[in-house]
Amino acid sequence: MPEYRRFYAGNAAFFFTVVSSNRMPILTTEFARGILHTAWKTVEKRFPFTTDAICLLPDHIHCLWTLPEDDPNYSRRWSLIKKLFSQNYWNYVKSENEKHQVLPIRNESFIRRRELNIWQRRFWAHYIEDQDDLNRHLDYIHYNPVKHELVKNVCDWPWSSFHRYVKMGFYDINWGGGDYDALNNMGEYE
Repeated sequence: MPEYRRFYAGNAAFFFTVVSSNRMPILTTEFARGILHTAWKTVEKRFPFTTDAICLLPDHIHCLWTLPEDDPNYSRRWSLIKKLFSQNYWNYVKSENEKHQVLPIRNESFIRRRELNIWQRRFWAHYIEDQDDLNRHLDYIHYNPVKHELVKNVCDWPWSSFHRYVKMGFYDINWGGGDYDALNNMGEYE
């Protein structure tokens, strides 16, 4: 069995990709966004971190966090966010009898581990090494809806920190519109 070792550093930035199980396109529904927001804020209050950038897509999340010096354990934070989201999402879908939503199949492994099969078990984490690395990942996060052909222009995707970065003057509102090969070929973090 492979052994996964994560790198933790306090007062450091990390890029993450977290994906729904079987790439279920559930994350941008109104109730899922609300459930995710509540889980995120609950964990952020208990185990502080700063969300520097984020893009929520139907089946995955890209984000950048800065972690405090005294508690860099992002795995615990993700575990809690995923757990809170999964419990509340599962309960909502079951109680509302959402005909358009399908509850994920839970095999023996998921039942034994008491997992609801809403998320992939693992996630991608990357330590941000310097300003260039940070800028590349900010671009990747914000351009992702265009890459996945969900919108033609970055500014058209509502669930992204891109709009905050435009207000701060980091991006022009028309940044990322059109076919930019450099952005499309940045790498595969999804």
